[in-house]
Amino acid sequence: MEFLDEEKVRSLLTWESLIPAVERALMNLSLGKIQQPVRTVLRIAEHEGFFALMPAVDGDLMGVKLVTFYERNTVQPTHQAVIQLFSAETGEPLLAMDGRLITEMRTAAVSAVATRLFAAKDARTLAILGSGVQARSHLEALRFIRDFSEVRVWSRMPAHAQRFATECSATAVSTPEAAVRGADVVVTVASVREPLLRGAWLAAHTFVCAVAVVTPDRRELDDTAMKGAIVVESREAALRESGDIIGSSQPVYAELGEILAGTKPLPAGRVVFKSLGVAACDLAAAGVVWHCLKTAQMLKTKVT
Repeated sequence: MEFLDEEKVRSLLTWESLIPAVERALMNLSLGKIQQPVRTVLRIAEHEGFFALMPAVDGDLMGVKLVTFYERNTVQPTHQAVIQLFSAETGEPLLAMDGRLITEMRTAAVSAVATRLFAAKDARTLAILGSGVQARSHLEALRFIRDFSEVRVWSRMPAHAQRFATECSATAVSTPEAAVRGADVVVTVASVREPLLRGAWLAAHTFVCAVAVVTPDRRELDDTAMKGAIVVESREAALRESGDIIGSSQPVYAELGEILAGTKPLPAGRVVFKSLGVAACDLAAAGVVWHCLKTAQMLKTKVT
């Protein structure tokens, strides 16, 4: 059975194919067409790590992502993963692939779907809190669906923010508030334990995409920032996994897929999209890679 390393996955996965694939997956998840339990997480306390199991079944394809998160990693990536695909019809293993890049890209692709839906059509100013891998992938994905004339970035490490700004045509700022004030879209991708984003900094129209914190004992948004229409990928997962949801009195308005499918109307006022990452979107991304690989192999066979 073939294994695809990260560079091979990179050669097959594009924003053009990934964004519509995760959009379809989110709709099908909310419509009950995808089977997906809430992820199982094993804490590796002695190394401050997490090991998670994320299975899903969609039509004739099923898969599982095995993902680790080691926040203290400095040489290795903090997130690492392997995805295994199977035939849902026969149970046959089909393909294994590195899942680190898929995790990176599908997270940003889901944020792009939400931003296209909830951000103002004339949104021009993007604020990014954080300057790591997810900051870069989010900037790529969001630039794919919106034309931002100003991008501000803040990081706890000013040198990292400045490097990000230089390499990505952005502006480094010294405080989170300086990044957020007046922004049309705010993306939070800084790993934190206590709320970083303050609702007092947000304009009435600002769309918030909160991505960084995915455990029930941490928050990235204060209570004022949570005072909007709260949208999630999976209501079940959010109520079990998100410290922002659990610690706030604000109810979940809808799943993103419900709004995409038209079973829930677009909310009025400011929207907060709390992203946790779901197996359905990992499976969708891996499915794109699988189908692109099969197409390439078929074309090669015809040529030879």
